[in-house]
Amino acid sequence: MLCATSFFVGLLFSGRMTLLTPPSSTPSGHGSRISVFADDCDQRPILIYSFQKMEESNPNDIMKEVSRTHLAIQSLDKSVSSLEMELAVERAKRNGGLGMAVPSRGLPKAFVVIGINTAFSSKKRRDSLRDTWVPRGEKLRRLEKEKGIVIRFVIGHSATPGGALDRAIDVEEAATADFLRLDHVEGYHELSTKTRTYFATAVATWDAELYVKVDDDVHVNLGMLTNRLAKYRTRPRVYVGCMKSGPVLSQKGVKYHEPEYWKFGDEGNKYFRHATGQIYAVSRDLASYISINKPILHRFANEDVSLGAWLLGLEVEHVDDRSLCCATPPDCEWKKQAGNVCAASFDWSCSGICKSVDRMRAIHSACGEGDGAVWSSAI
Repeated sequence: MLCATSFFVGLLFSGRMTLLTPPSSTPSGHGSRISVFADDCDQRPILIYSFQKMEESNPNDIMKEVSRTHLAIQSLDKSVSSLEMELAVERAKRNGGLGMAVPSRGLPKAFVVIGINTAFSSKKRRDSLRDTWVPRGEKLRRLEKEKGIVIRFVIGHSATPGGALDRAIDVEEAATADFLRLDHVEGYHELSTKTRTYFATAVATWDAELYVKVDDDVHVNLGMLTNRLAKYRTRPRVYVGCMKSGPVLSQKGVKYHEPEYWKFGDEGNKYFRHATGQIYAVSRDLASYISINKPILHRFANEDVSLGAWLLGLEVEHVDDRSLCCATPPDCEWKKQAGNVCAASFDWSCSGICKSVDRMRAIHSACGEGDGAVWSSAI
């Protein structure tokens, strides 16, 4: 008992002496830990004061602080995701690379790249868009510089590069300067391949936050589209479109026939949920993923199904935005009159606007947001 008492009394006096020792003269070891505890104790009045101030503050101020903290966490999550993607890119480069195009910090910055899928035979469609919602010339450059909105018609080359079809596009490009040329052979049954190549090329050309694919027979309100997409710019892996789940067609000879129907289960099954192919958007990380893994991404018969399959097994946020699939007048016209301007309009029966060359101007007049809307959009 005497020995135990002496031991604890010694510890007591030793502890007091250590606590009385100034932090600067405390040797490393246990003393440094006590110094840390002492520093924490010094902060206690500040913490108590902070909690008292929070209790005394307005509830609205507290909610603002919570909102700011939430946005900061989202921004941090996006930064971490970007770093992870850059790490994957570097690993792919060192291992010989899976993809031919990867993002680079030296690329021109943009908010969104809008790629309009087009074909050699669609010059009249392209002109109908240039006459309505696609700016021409200096306005196109100004939109890119001031708003970070890049718009390009996306096309590959013919089976005989340098032929009449390619020369016609060369002439048109020289006059309009609004094309993105792909290393891809054009063909209706090669749309899935074209989509892969588009994202790989776009992400290697512009460092954008979002990448959009849209068909050349769809009406778009640029201001509304970019305002809606701006809500998702802090989210790292987002896939935006009108989500659907149509039947898997196993019968040969029908439109949208799926030769690999057996992979989706028994006859009568439906596809997994995916964005309809007329228009959709993906974030930078997802476009980079497609670019890196381009050679090993499987292509199904339908391009929109292929994209959905590439993203299905990833940690991706699917956003079902019905503003991207309004019907043509009177639907989009009624919504405009009610104050709900559509981001995109087309006819489901035609997988685009039926007779778009003849009707695009009338639809733009009835459902358009106004030429100044995109310039006043807060993005």
